[in-house]
Formats: sequence, C-alpha cells, structure tokens
Amino acid sequence: MSHLKALKLTSAVPVRATVDPVQRAREKMIATLAEQKQMAEAKIAGQHFAPTHIVRKKSAEGQSVEVEALKRVRQGWFTDANGKVFFAIRYAGKAIEFAKDKNAIEAGELSALPTVIDTLVEAVRAGELDAQLTAAAAERGQMLRKRR
Repeated sequence: MSHLKALKLTSAVPVRATVDPVQRAREKMIATLAEQKQMAEAKIAGQHFAPTHIVRKKSAEGQSVEVEALKRVRQGWFTDANGKVFFAIRYAGKAIEFAKDKNAIEAGELSALPTVIDTLVEAVRAGELDAQLTAAAAERGQMLRKRR
C-alpha cells in the first residue's frame, strides 16, 4: 500500500498576508521606543548599551555568511543648557511633531525618561500618532522617488 494514499492531497497556493501600513508603522515605532527605553535604562544604571543584529558578509572564501554585528542606535533624548532632558522621536528620517511646532517632550531628568517612553508606547498603540507617522512616511517616499 502506498504511503501517499494515507494523506489528503490537494492543490493549494499560499496567500501573502497583507499588512496594514498603519499597523506596520505602529509596530516599527513601538520597537524603536522599546530600544530607546533599554538604552535609557542602561544609561541610568551606568551600563554600556550595545545591541547587536545579524548581518550578511562575505567570508574570506567569498561565501555569504551571517555575522553578529553591533547595531547603530541613535539616542533619542538630549539635554539643554539648563540640564533638562528632552525626548524626541524620529520616523522615516524626520522628527515627529506631537502638536503644532512641538517636536519634543520634556522629561525633566533622565530617571523620568522610561516612564515618558512607556506613555509614548501606549499613545502609539492607541493610534494617537498615526497621522504623523503616515505623513512622515509619505514625505520620505516622495523624497526617495525624486532622486531617481
């Protein structure tokens, strides 16, 4: 008896899942904010933050191999002349405006930064920054199309 006769055979084509661009933007922003929170917590604890990711490189033999490399992450906060800490986020190469002409959040001191980032994550999940993320992505797309 054939082993294949015991299986249910059919003709099927995999369907590519369509990802909502707004949901994709939210997920990217949440991942970025989580990374910023880890960086801030490491800075508060006095530790060095060095995230890594997998990259493909050519080996000495000319073969493509996966190697773990340091990931370049920009710090999302800055300090003004008075010592106050501000947090700003960038998406698609552009600073996000939270309100008209307001592109940063005043955290006051570094220890308050993780709480500010948690609040931002909740705002992104609730869709409060969808318009800004969509506008920044569209502007980035226009800029890239003009170069060609």
